Amino acid sequence: MTRRNIALIPAAGTGTRFGAGKPKQYVEINGKTVLQHTIDIFENHPAIDLIAVIVSPEDQTFQTTPSSKTRVFRVGGASRAETVRNGVSALLAQGLAAEQDNILVHDAARCCLPPEALTRLIEEAGGKEQGGILAIPVADTLKRADGKNHIGETVSRAGLWQAQTPQLFQTTLLHRALSAEDLSDITDEASAVEKLGVQPLLVQGDTRNLKLTLPQDEYIVRLLLQVV
Repeated sequence: MTRRNIALIPAAGTGTRFGAGKPKQYVEINGKTVLQHTIDIFENHPAIDLIAVIVSPEDQTFQTTPSSKTRVFRVGGASRAETVRNGVSALLAQGLAAEQDNILVHDAARCCLPPEALTRLIEEAGGKEQGGILAIPVADTLKRADGKNHIGETVSRAGLWQAQTPQLFQTTLLHRALSAEDLSDITDEASAVEKLGVQPLLVQGDTRNLKLTLPQDEYIVRLLLQVV
């Protein structure tokens, strides 16, 4: 069975923490928007068959370089989970995704994903029913606060991983995981899949796969884009 690899990029967020006066995916770095840098990662990877960019219906900003590989869907929702769900539904409705295809959901603001990390995820999780995500083992010491910004306890980092994206799941599994009416407690696709009793694989990620979240991240991203 030949499975196609479909990158799905939810890009309907407002990015309020970044504080740039515009959604962070539209901040320009090194001559291109963050979102275009992200799209280019998948455009240039030979294993990716289709790129689905999910934007808000009201979005008047999005522009991309014309490509037969990239499709835009204006079905973004109120949350990331809703946006991804709507995107998967649109792919199915238009016959662009088969049940066993791999959907790779990737943050629009992770524009420094190394191609070798993407390859590793596809090779290690692409044929697995439970899917998998890029992640890195937690390296820093973790402290739990007591509610007054005092240290309540030191948390063991043994077995703890920091989730990244892409997160890869077969179309049917992802669609089923996001079919619940209430998605308010879903922070990523893996957490939705976990609610079905499925245990996705953890695939070694990369520290360069940084998510642009705060203003100070921009400097690091600018440097990374010169070398990734």
